[in-house]
Amino acid sequence: MTTGRRGRLTVYLGAAPGVGKTYGMLDEAHRRRARGTDVVIGLVETHGRAATIDRIGDLEMLQRRLVEHRGTTLTELDVQAVLRRAPEVALVDELAHTNAPGSEHPKRWQDVHDLLDAGIDVVTTVNVQHLASLTDDVEAITGVRQRETVPDKVVREADQIQLVDLSPEQLRRRLAHGNVYRAEQIDASMSSFFRVGNLTALRELALLWLADRVDDALTRYRADHAIGGTWPARERIVVAVTGGPETETLLRRASRIAQRAAGTELLAVHVLPTDGLPSTPSATIAAHRALAESLGGVFHTVVGEDVPTAVVDFAHGVNATMIVVGVSRHPVWRQALLGSSSAEIARLSGTIDVHLVTHEQARGGVGVRSRYSSLSPARRAAGWGSSLVVPAVLTTGLLLIGRGDVALATDAMLLLAGVVGVALIGGLWPAVVAAIVSNLCLNYFFAPPVGRLTIAEAENVFALAVFVVVAVAVASVVDLAARRTTQAYRARAEASTLAALSRSVLSGQDTAQAIVQRLAQTFAMAEVRIEERDDDRSPWTVVAHERWVTEPGSGAGSGATPAGSGEGVTEVAIDDLHRLVLVGRVLPASDRQVVEAFGAQAGIVLEHRRLREQAAQAEVLERTESTRTALLAAVSHDLRTPLAVIRTAVDGLGSPDVELDREDRDVLTATIADSTYRLERLIGNLLDLSRLQTGAVRPTLRAASLEEVVPIAVEPWLSDLALDVPEDLPLVHTDPGLFERVVANVVSNAVRHSPPGAKVLFTASAVRDSVELRVADTGPGVPDDRKATMFEPFQRLDDTSTGGLGLGLAVASGLATAVGARIAAEDTPGGGLTMVLTVPRERVAEDAAPDDVVPDDVVAE
Repeated sequence: MTTGRRGRLTVYLGAAPGVGKTYGMLDEAHRRRARGTDVVIGLVETHGRAATIDRIGDLEMLQRRLVEHRGTTLTELDVQAVLRRAPEVALVDELAHTNAPGSEHPKRWQDVHDLLDAGIDVVTTVNVQHLASLTDDVEAITGVRQRETVPDKVVREADQIQLVDLSPEQLRRRLAHGNVYRAEQIDASMSSFFRVGNLTALRELALLWLADRVDDALTRYRADHAIGGTWPARERIVVAVTGGPETETLLRRASRIAQRAAGTELLAVHVLPTDGLPSTPSATIAAHRALAESLGGVFHTVVGEDVPTAVVDFAHGVNATMIVVGVSRHPVWRQALLGSSSAEIARLSGTIDVHLVTHEQARGGVGVRSRYSSLSPARRAAGWGSSLVVPAVLTTGLLLIGRGDVALATDAMLLLAGVVGVALIGGLWPAVVAAIVSNLCLNYFFAPPVGRLTIAEAENVFALAVFVVVAVAVASVVDLAARRTTQAYRARAEASTLAALSRSVLSGQDTAQAIVQRLAQTFAMAEVRIEERDDDRSPWTVVAHERWVTEPGSGAGSGATPAGSGEGVTEVAIDDLHRLVLVGRVLPASDRQVVEAFGAQAGIVLEHRRLREQAAQAEVLERTESTRTALLAAVSHDLRTPLAVIRTAVDGLGSPDVELDREDRDVLTATIADSTYRLERLIGNLLDLSRLQTGAVRPTLRAASLEEVVPIAVEPWLSDLALDVPEDLPLVHTDPGLFERVVANVVSNAVRHSPPGAKVLFTASAVRDSVELRVADTGPGVPDDRKATMFEPFQRLDDTSTGGLGLGLAVASGLATAVGARIAAEDTPGGGLTMVLTVPRERVAEDAAPDDVVPDDVVAE
């Protein structure tokens, strides 16, 4: 019994042999059967353990398949027996088992996939040492190389994984009591594989491997349900790395914290300015990366306009539970005025703990910039230049006009306008410099006493102070507006791109290539690709790939740089077997969330592609199976009938007990000839159909006259035809031999379906660029809804005719296409069916020499 759905896989994962996987699987079988589920045992290995044998109880057990190999009889899972029995649930022990030579599949997990494809739920067992990705680790721990393995992908894709775990002491007690191996094997096992250290290490491998799978499931759940907050299901420590000399202290302290809890992940993050240009030497960053990796961590580099925000965004993105930061290197007065990154991280962290680490460089050095302008490098350079040039030019102009002709307030307003201009060009800090220079110019050249940096009147002091404050305020607003404009443009571009991707995915388009193209364009990356692999140990292969070259200063998002100017590689996991790889500039922390959205869209696209490929394969298999079924059903009658007639006639002619006169012999001989001809045509059609389906037909197209095709094709049915084929028809461009088969099959079909004694009308005429043959019968005709399928194999009128396999028109249609002709069906006026064959005329070469002989009946085009 199959339901059309894929079966569900449940895996009992054991840390070591003997922990009770098979016993647990049998327990579940009894529970399911008690609920009314149809459960059978496909294969269970008891290894002679009494408790396991007793636990089988009255569960139905199918017979195993016997395999002879080198004089030994081996027993294997009988997949076909399970499929014939078609239970709801089948128990299949030892998933990693290697089948005996000569089996349908080399591995048992492939047999299990056949059962799952048939809609049968499977409960199975496997030990952690048999997982392919852990083979090297297990060999290093136990000294034993596992020859039987199962790809991690097979187990990861299980619908449910049950960990069967025992402490090393409990397992060794079971071994000592004879519950695992026979008595003569106990001592050797306890002193080799089952040492406490080995069992402890294997147990940790099993727990960590399963924790990774659970963590993947948790990540997918949070993404599917748009959960932005952190869930402290697993300890993850993020270290904020500045690139300064205190980095080594922070990494080592964070590593010690991570070691307090097994399974804790250590992630180091370094924030670059929005222009993507590192403020720390690349050699220093490389050394810090190597140190983080040597401590068991992973080093990440992101781009951020604001360092604290970028660090916190990254921590939230990876579901971190703690952020480790160093005490600020800024002096106390600077922290009091401008604040510190560590304090801002603590303020923004929310539910994430922040661990503050002191170091030798605390308050003793110069801090790294925490904010960066969103303006381009060229614009900032122009701003710094104008911060000196603009005040100097305006001051010179005012001096040329004359000090006494212009009031001090007017001088201040003009210079303030210059500061605003500098802010528009270069942003905040060039405008601050311009404000200070302009203030000095006002004081020295225009405020009494002129020529000195002293101020005679108190109101002028106030005016100059207001001047500086207003200039700085305007510059700040201009800089903020520039950054917000860039951010808004980037957000709009990203939203538009995601919307376009969503529409294309919902419409069912294969947009994997479109995704990488839009990623490369949106983020100005040098290269973007989607990669896939068969399992955890397989190499990555490229599914879609795009290179993008931009002009300097172009690109979407803040700090976009020319492709190839950076050295960042960003990887975003789509699922266990697919990932996005972006090569070029280092992405900001905020952009990683958008890239992950692209990755989710890519996952949907790849899943759609996989489903379409499976559907196409299933359609081909279904069509092949339908053809084979129809062929077998038809052959059982249509091929056996003429053979039986021939055999009977031959027996009659050759029988010594029967005396036949000449007339009877002629009848039997004619019967043999007629049946042989029918058999020959059936076999010929079958061979032609197979050649068409395999693409083995190679037509030779040339100029041909219908006089060399039609008479041969219709000869067997001349008495049933009314021919009207003019002699002056033009030459046609076709393969005469194959086209003869087309005409013969069409005529044969028309004659077979015509009423007894009725003539089939065969006409031919020339049209503009082709010759049209019409074969009209007065038979029952074909309904309009059947005309679309009448040229498919094994289609017979009402599926009741015994005159053939229903291959004639299928072969005729295939051969007609091969020789460049067309075949169509129309209703015959007054009843019946008219088959219309259209074959192209032979063209006359345009560059034919004047002496070339061109028949009069060939129309040159």
